[in-house]
Amino acid sequence: MQKLENVKSVIVLRSGALGDTVYATVILDALTQQFGHNIQIDWIGIPACISLFKHDKRVNQVFTLKHRKLPALINTEKRQIISYSKKHPYDILINLEQGKQFNDLAKAIKADLKIGSPFTLPDPDADKTHMVDFLRSFYKHIMSEEIHQNSFPQLFGEDFTRVQAKFSIPKNYIVINPSNSHTKRHKINYRAWPVENWKQLLQEIPKNENIILIGNRGEESYFKALQPYSHNVIDLSGKTNLTELVSIINQAKFMITTDTGPAHIASATSTSVYCLIGPTNPNLTGPYKTPKNEVHIISKNLDCAPCYYLPHRDDCTDNICMKGITVDDVIQTIYKGL
Repeated sequence: MQKLENVKSVIVLRSGALGDTVYATVILDALTQQFGHNIQIDWIGIPACISLFKHDKRVNQVFTLKHRKLPALINTEKRQIISYSKKHPYDILINLEQGKQFNDLAKAIKADLKIGSPFTLPDPDADKTHMVDFLRSFYKHIMSEEIHQNSFPQLFGEDFTRVQAKFSIPKNYIVINPSNSHTKRHKINYRAWPVENWKQLLQEIPKNENIILIGNRGEESYFKALQPYSHNVIDLSGKTNLTELVSIINQAKFMITTDTGPAHIASATSTSVYCLIGPTNPNLTGPYKTPKNEVHIISKNLDCAPCYYLPHRDDCTDNICMKGITVDDVIQTIYKGL
């Protein structure tokens, strides 16, 4: 461990999507344990994710970075961050991004110690571990071993009483997330479970179980295919903001989802999660298992999987790794976990 004293301010650069940002909150836990709760932590992230920190007292302020690939010379957002750092120099900059498009910003930010690309490298074998542990390896040398091993992703949502009243949420419920954020990225949605399976699952869950459906705005046609709903289903798809969603997931008995952002929210709020996974590797990018939560992976473990980041994925036209998961597989796994 590199012993550091009088560390009062840190800026973290993690400008990724929802799951990437949730993973990276592990650093907030580590920094506050290592340097005290009075440490000033600023964050650089994309606009879509910055509201995750609205109720997180560990974060002092968030800088948005929408046009990440534009160089600082013509990027107003980057220049504003650099200008702020010159007036208020940081003790530490931690860059959790590896893309070269962030290097000009990382180099220009005023900080006494700089960690991450292009200054330092993570452990050579860290990319073979879960993404949370990979990110941990960036700053391992400034943490005690105990804190390094006992810091985890954590999120804070809206006051649940207010959210409960706003959406008429019952006291006990489960959350189901049928859609995912990868719908338009590829020729087929490799991470998706067939919509007819979701519909059957909704019908087979006992009617005395309250179900809250969540999803993104703009997915109305997808959710229409799941209708008509039973009386025990509350459809909140597209109706909540991000911090309300965190609060709803946090209070759920458990959550059923595919491998997408809300799955990581569940693991970071210590909500039991049943995650249907086919083409991705749950040991690298699935919901993160900690001593505080329960993660149940439902997968057929086919010989061709995981394939998500491999060339042969694009040869797949049938998505058999997800289609092969049956409704009975899901229900039986839930019963075993309860």
